[in-house]
Order: sequence, then C-alpha cells, then structure tokens
Amino acid sequence: MTEMREPHKVLEKSGREPVAVLKNSTLVGYFVPADAISNKTNRTASMDEIKASLLSRSAVTRPVLDYLKDK
Repeated sequence: MTEMREPHKVLEKSGREPVAVLKNSTLVGYFVPADAISNKTNRTASMDEIKASLLSRSAVTRPVLDYLKDK
C-alpha cells in the first residue's frame, strides 16, 4: 500500500494496465486507470430483453436453481 501514496506512478509503471491491490498477499481489489473505464452510457433493459436473456441462460441456471430448492 505504500506505493499507493503516488498512484500516478503506479499506473505509469504498470503501462496503464490494471494493478492488483494485495494485503498480506491476499487480493483485495484492483486499481484501474480512468481511461480503462468506458464512458458509454448504460441503458435499462426492457422486460422483453430480460425475459429473453433468462430463457437463453436456462440451461446454465436451471441446474443451480434445482440444487438450491432444498437448501
């Protein structure tokens, strides 16, 4: 964490790539340059899009839901 006192130097050293933040050798997060984040605006999915997405993923989600029924 000492290096994070000067975050711009950390990003320069990493080549403007995300940097893992560790505490006691355990990952706690990532430090990401601002230009790595998209400036695109997000939109809310319509109910039809949500339903279509759920249906298309049912092969993946059904076994998990079935497993969780008795938990």
